[in-house]
Amino acid sequence: MDTFLNITPLLAWEKIQSSNANNDADKKSVIVDIRDYAHYNYSHPKTAFHLTQQSYPDFLANHDFDDEIMVICYHGISSQKVAQTLVMQGFEKVYNVIGGFEAWQKAQLPIETPY
Repeated sequence: MDTFLNITPLLAWEKIQSSNANNDADKKSVIVDIRDYAHYNYSHPKTAFHLTQQSYPDFLANHDFDDEIMVICYHGISSQKVAQTLVMQGFEKVYNVIGGFEAWQKAQLPIETPY
């Protein structure tokens, strides 16, 4: 893949659920939230990994280059740059979540909060 693909929040969630249900180590899907710590900590998509420069080594240690990576930000703009960067670093299946976390919430998909 030379570039990332766009994916709707619903389809992203379905991929995550399918990956978790199958427990297939060969086909792992993950959603990475690139928003700042305060917004991520307040609420984020269920099962999301908070991807930052500091957490990137942990991300690399736990994910293969053929895993499906779905990148989410606030509105689906900043995530495009991160998604393309992941592709350039060798990840083969990278998606930008269209509309970001705002669209995720509007679709009433599961979120995690500390409350």
